[in-house]
Parts: sequence; C-alpha cells; structure tokens
Amino acid sequence: MTDNNGIRSGSLQFYPRVRAKKVIPSVNWKPVSKEGIGFLGFVGYKVGMISVWAKDNTENSLTKNKPIAIPATVVECPVMKIYSVRFYKNGKVMKDVVVSNDKDLKKSVKVSKKVGTLEGIEDYDDVRVILYSNVKKIVVDKNKADIIEIGVSGSVEEKLNFIKERVGKEISVGEVFGDELVDVRAVTKGYGTQGPMKRFGIALKSHKSEKGRRRPGSLAPWHPCRVTFRAPQAGQTGYHSRIVYNNLILEVGKISEKDINKKSGFKHYGVVRTDYLILKGSIPGPQKRGLMITPAIRPTRYLAKKKFEVLELL
Repeated sequence: MTDNNGIRSGSLQFYPRVRAKKVIPSVNWKPVSKEGIGFLGFVGYKVGMISVWAKDNTENSLTKNKPIAIPATVVECPVMKIYSVRFYKNGKVMKDVVVSNDKDLKKSVKVSKKVGTLEGIEDYDDVRVILYSNVKKIVVDKNKADIIEIGVSGSVEEKLNFIKERVGKEISVGEVFGDELVDVRAVTKGYGTQGPMKRFGIALKSHKSEKGRRRPGSLAPWHPCRVTFRAPQAGQTGYHSRIVYNNLILEVGKISEKDINKKSGFKHYGVVRTDYLILKGSIPGPQKRGLMITPAIRPTRYLAKKKFEVLELL
C-alpha cells in the first residue's frame, strides 16, 4: 500500500498548462454584476506586499476593537479613459464607435483624426466600453497603454447614458470600487520550462534508482499502452492566467492625500505616484504585473462581514 505523503500535487483543474495569451486576462462579463450603475472592472499594477496594522471592526470577532497585523498587497491604479464603445446584439459586436483620439494612444493603436458619435444607434441589447490606462504616470517600464474591454452594470439605457457622461473624462479607481470584495485576475510569475519535480511536486527518488532521479518512476502501465495527459512531465511552468476570489479591499486612496511610499520605495517597483488599492492577502504575479480587478463573482458571507480600519503600514 502507498501512503498519503506521495499523492499527486498537480491539479487537473488547470489544463493545459501553457503560457498565457495576454498579460492582462480578459473577462466574461455576463456573470459579473454589482448594485447600481458603474464600470465592472479596473486595471491595476502590482506594487508588492506589505504588513498593515489595522483595527478589527468585525462584529462577533475575537479581536474586535483590537489592532492586528494583516498581510496585504498594494496595487497602483492610474486613471483610465474611454477609447471606444461597443454595441452588442445576441452576444455579437454590432458596432464599435471610437470616441477618443488622445495622443497617449498613438503608440498602441492607429488614431484617426475624427471620432464617432453615440447618437442614432439602434438594435442592440448590451453596451460595453474599451478603456485604456495612463501608464505614463506610473513607474512601469512601458510606453503603450493597456487597452481592455470593461463591462457596465445597469439597464441598457442606463449604461449608454452613464457612458456618454464619462466620454473624454478620467476615471479613477475610487469611482469603481469601495470597501468590498473583489476578484483579481492576473498572470503568474513565469519560470520557463521546468522538470516534473518543480512543475508537479513529485518526490525525489532514491539515489540507486535507474533512468533518473528527478522524474516519475513510470509514465504509464503496459495496458492501456499509451501515456495519458495525467502523467507528470516537464513543460511550461508559471506565466499562467489565474484568478483569486474574494480579496477584501482594506483601503482605496490617492497618493496626494496619503503618502504610503517607503523612503527607499517599494522593492523591485519604485514609488507609487497615483491612486492605489490595498488588498488583504496576496495576489498572483511579480511586481509591475498588470491585473484585472472585478467585483466578487461568488462573495462569501464570512469575508463580506469583515471590517478593518487601517491604522499604519508596517
């Protein structure tokens, strides 16, 4: 008999284990929703992890009204603007109206001299927007703006009126999120091609074993005489698109109102210059990695009741 110490570590939930196609993952906006009218997502950039000294205001908590230390992640969120508006009919794009020819877009897309209007468009059942982030205001080493589709909550008429009011204006993260639970979609840290030990966590064999120590003892039985996809083998490790559910927002702030920077800056990132989020816990990816933040698609009652007041950053 085998013991439980050598059970398989590689989850079959994530298959195939290939490199992500996009740095910032796209989102299926149909199941994402929130109360009221507003944008359903925002792009941020991972700064790094810190420790937060916070007061626990959660009801019936063992540490109620006491200061506790919480591991947290800082995410810088520069302002975004609307590039175009997409009109959908039965899940297909019927029309895409470009409403911005900003100079910041020249390195990302071909900018036309004329922009379209949102008047006189009929026969559609959904409206979404294409937003782009102002990366020039942050320390991320890139010149091209990140352009991505964002959903809007509300009825069809409310969506269109809401979008018309914000065309040409800067959208901050404080207008989209508050003290709530969010999901973070990101691409994990990449390690390139690795062996099955690092990729799936199999055990190192005895030094007397034949045909290699850092590989499985057998790829497959005699019958069926083929190697299944479940056999742990070498391949791409990391740089996978992943989602972390139910991240609690501890604080939404502006660097002009509250300076959270360290004297020497954040390691491997630098200095936060714009708006920021402080999320409880950790999120995937290295520093400067682009993230997609959306409302929680399956919030838990336990985490939704958590309330913290940030006192100090350690």
